[in-house]
Amino acid sequence: MDKLYDIIKYLFLGLFQGFTEPIPISSSGHLVLAQHFLNINIEGMSFELFVNTASLFAVLLIYREDLARLTFNGIRYITTREEKAKADFRFIIYLIIATIPAGVIGVLFDDAIAGVFKEGTKLIGITLIITGIALWFIRNLRGRKNDAQLTLRDAIIIGLAQAIALIPGISRSGATIVAAMGLGMKQETALRFSFLLFIPISFGGMILSFSDILSDPNFNSLLVPYIVAFIGSLVASYFSLKWFMGIMARGNLKYFSFYCFIAGALAIILG
Repeated sequence: MDKLYDIIKYLFLGLFQGFTEPIPISSSGHLVLAQHFLNINIEGMSFELFVNTASLFAVLLIYREDLARLTFNGIRYITTREEKAKADFRFIIYLIIATIPAGVIGVLFDDAIAGVFKEGTKLIGITLIITGIALWFIRNLRGRKNDAQLTLRDAIIIGLAQAIALIPGISRSGATIVAAMGLGMKQETALRFSFLLFIPISFGGMILSFSDILSDPNFNSLLVPYIVAFIGSLVASYFSLKWFMGIMARGNLKYFSFYCFIAGALAIILG
């Protein structure tokens, strides 16, 4: 019975993390809240990193055509210097540059970030409200910049926004989309850059998570629950991202802002 309970518990957390990962309400913050209010204790960050890998696979699946085009044109520009491929090559370079801030901070301050998860729900509530405020400010923006018009400055600012989102409660997708739209990008370009930027940072987390999981003394007993959580997160991330893409196209970000205000206030009051 205990094993069945563990499987159900981890399935719920996997579905929960997967659904909240693509949308701008902070999956990490919600995972902390879920564990707190359901009285579930998962030590360390290996579980979050593991289910985050499932979200990575969902993003790879949805953006597979963009990834194939960028890869093909990036190689073509390097080998032939063909002008038509230059914009995609620059897009790749900007993705690499934007990855650096979060990558560096994540490696240098891994323990400090993990410690934030233990600070309780009140801090999560505050950061959720901050996310809501940021989303509210850009709710009506309609930028004009497309993929070919991105600049080095844009990449650096969005990269710094992603680094700030290492704090639980600050949404990664929310922070990067807010920064991108604040810089004048179209919704489609902001969304694409945000989730393609998710790939390298999540891939790094995947490498870290496997080493943590394999060194876990409870690895054998957790193997099945982790696999179940992974599958749940993969499925939920895929459909959640598809849903969010439609919301972005219609410009309904204000509803996520309202949600963050309510969830943040409840976390502070009830925490």
